[in-house]
Amino acid sequence: MKRLPRIEQYGLIGDMQTSAHVCDDGSIDWLCLPRFDSPAVFAGLLGTQKHGTWRIAPAAAAGRSSSDAVAERQYSGDSLVLESVWRTQTGSVRVLDFMPPRDGAPQVIRIIEGLTGEVEMISTMRPRPGYGSVSPWIHEVGGRMVAEAGADALWLDTCVPQAEKDGVVVSAFAISAGQSVAFVLSWCPSHAPAPEIPDPHAALTETLAFWQDWTQECTYDGPYREAVVRSSIALKAMTYGPSGGIVAAPTTSLPEEVGGGRNWDYRFTWLRDASTTLAALLGTGYRQEAQAWRRWLLRAAAGDPENLQIMYGITGERDLLERELPWLPGYEGSSPVRVGNGAADQLQLDVYGEVIETLYLAHQSGVAHCADTAVLHQRLIEHLAQRWQEPDEGIWEIRGARRHFVHSKVMAWVAVDRTIRLTEAGALDMDLAPLVELRAAIHREVCDKGFDPVRNTFTQSYGSKEVDAATLLIPRTGFLPPDDPRVIGTVDAVRRELSTGDGLVYRYPTCGKDVGVDGLTGDEGTFFLCNFWLVDGLALTGRIDEARALFERLLTLRNDLGFLAEEYDPVQQRQLGNFPQAFSHMGLIQSALLLQQMAMHSHSRHGAVALLAPRSASHSARQPTAGLTPQHA
Repeated sequence: MKRLPRIEQYGLIGDMQTSAHVCDDGSIDWLCLPRFDSPAVFAGLLGTQKHGTWRIAPAAAAGRSSSDAVAERQYSGDSLVLESVWRTQTGSVRVLDFMPPRDGAPQVIRIIEGLTGEVEMISTMRPRPGYGSVSPWIHEVGGRMVAEAGADALWLDTCVPQAEKDGVVVSAFAISAGQSVAFVLSWCPSHAPAPEIPDPHAALTETLAFWQDWTQECTYDGPYREAVVRSSIALKAMTYGPSGGIVAAPTTSLPEEVGGGRNWDYRFTWLRDASTTLAALLGTGYRQEAQAWRRWLLRAAAGDPENLQIMYGITGERDLLERELPWLPGYEGSSPVRVGNGAADQLQLDVYGEVIETLYLAHQSGVAHCADTAVLHQRLIEHLAQRWQEPDEGIWEIRGARRHFVHSKVMAWVAVDRTIRLTEAGALDMDLAPLVELRAAIHREVCDKGFDPVRNTFTQSYGSKEVDAATLLIPRTGFLPPDDPRVIGTVDAVRRELSTGDGLVYRYPTCGKDVGVDGLTGDEGTFFLCNFWLVDGLALTGRIDEARALFERLLTLRNDLGFLAEEYDPVQQRQLGNFPQAFSHMGLIQSALLLQQMAMHSHSRHGAVALLAPRSASHSARQPTAGLTPQHA
């Protein structure tokens, strides 16, 4: 039986419409077709081999012991073409896994190249559509193997013989130095004509060229360029090209606690995640994605911004009904496996701030406000003005009682502040006086009700004793200057009350077997994004050396291919949660930009902090903000 891999043993390939997870033992264990949010045709990641896998490996490794991993793997340059090298007693081979940017049928292409000697190889494909619940009809059509089930048809093309037995398509072949064998898996509707037989080597050339052209647009040239570029590629891979929507992660139900029930579907477009992701891409020179996302936002919000959802489907769908898949046991027994997400119906006031901040950043980056965007922007602010004093579920999407979360109120302040600045710049035509009054009112209330003067820290919600890592964003938003004692005290409180023994931080306190503020039992790992927020908080409050040391430690927690999941378990020393996570890679990019900016302006330790504090969690660290920090209470 195949060993159960850790989350970080997977690599990612994708075509900007869906993606596949490739394990370091040569097995694709997760693939949804034709979209990110489609049912998986390989769901072994959340179950066993019988729920769908496709492995290509030397025949000598067929036993799949713990040593059956590739000798080395990497991406081909700055691309999403995965290269895996196997070395055996008789020779060595390289496997190239990729998905061409789509022009027709979605395809997974796997090219095996002989490097030395001769190696016996085996391809074992077990398609199981419907998240591993359906055994397809597998048969041969004109020399091509096809697996059909309901609306789906999977066509497997190769030059070596194929045979089907018990629902598994097997190809055994030998490959010598200088030879190559390609497998192409194509999806199409089962009622449609068969897809064309592709040229895999031409597709490889085109795919490499696509990524080379795209990564050349990156304007970041600092000391962490490799990590920034790889994170940018990860974010691009999570963009649904036809609509401009961005998924929070391309997986569902990878657990925040192994064996626990904190398992959620992230294959949708959260306004918050997409906004902050685009802010990171804008900070590294990418504008086309911002333009596409703005069009997506206009379509998703449509003529009904008063009923703005916090998340939508990747083409703007509103109905994201959450349900469980009982036939899947879950990753390492972490159940239930969920598809859909009930958080779509929550009230999360902070999303107004993130959306408007991104519209502001886009304008600052040269993406001019259009008339339709201006109308949407005005209606969002009018609606926020009516609701900002309500309790909500907050950034962490609690499933308990609503609260007055401090982060939500701060981001409401951000929404009003950026609207004022766009109005002052002539990009919006709005009455400034009530906006200025509203901004001041929000600021006064947060400082009065959301701050604990005894402990010198902002709290998770009004009147609570808990601290929350989201309050680390206060200096980045410009809500208070970084040298304000309340900001410094909040950074210290988060480190003191939410950190592990080795300095990584959790989002907020959880309660194990008891029900916590989030309405859930169980615990979770440290949160990568919150640790990047701590990097920023340390840097902005003058502790540059500590910030850089934490940032560089976080880089070491990436997997061998440069990817981060949502969380990290410092005890088991493994990644947790959906993978890769847009939030984590966005945080990496933003922190790298901030550290670079502060290094460039290190005239004096405290002077640099005052000059360079970015104005929000999603503000490009390359833009100076002197003079923009409001007077604080």
